[in-house]
Amino acid sequence: MPWRELQDATGSAAAIPFLLAALASGDAAAAHTALERLGNRICQYGFVVDQATAVTVPFLWDLAERPQVTCRAQILHLLRNIAGAHQWETAAAAYPKACRGHSDYVAWEDAARRAVHAHSGAIPRLLNERDAELVNATEELASALAD
Repeated sequence: MPWRELQDATGSAAAIPFLLAALASGDAAAAHTALERLGNRICQYGFVVDQATAVTVPFLWDLAERPQVTCRAQILHLLRNIAGAHQWETAAAAYPKACRGHSDYVAWEDAARRAVHAHSGAIPRLLNERDAELVNATEELASALAD
């Protein structure tokens, strides 16, 4: 993945692989910090996605399915936020002239939402988990994807 060539909310997306590795590490404190930083990079404020978001989504789905990952439910919450990102699309529909220079953002939102949907085959497996928090987060994500 050409992370250095992709953009996130902070600029270069070069740090994303390191944040994903911290999520996978099994260290709860490191994973929590990494998820917070990752969320700020790929879904800033919980609703603003960027160029690197769509390519990060498959990694998030993979991590959400790994039992050793300590923040699986929070990863699903991030995926739910990404799936609900419509800020630029809504603004472009309401104010097309004002958003002409931001057409990339509309495409990034669409790509990010499609990426979340494309990997939603994991939902039935996650719904069968014993962790109630994880199952609840999965149900919330499934509901968001159904809208």
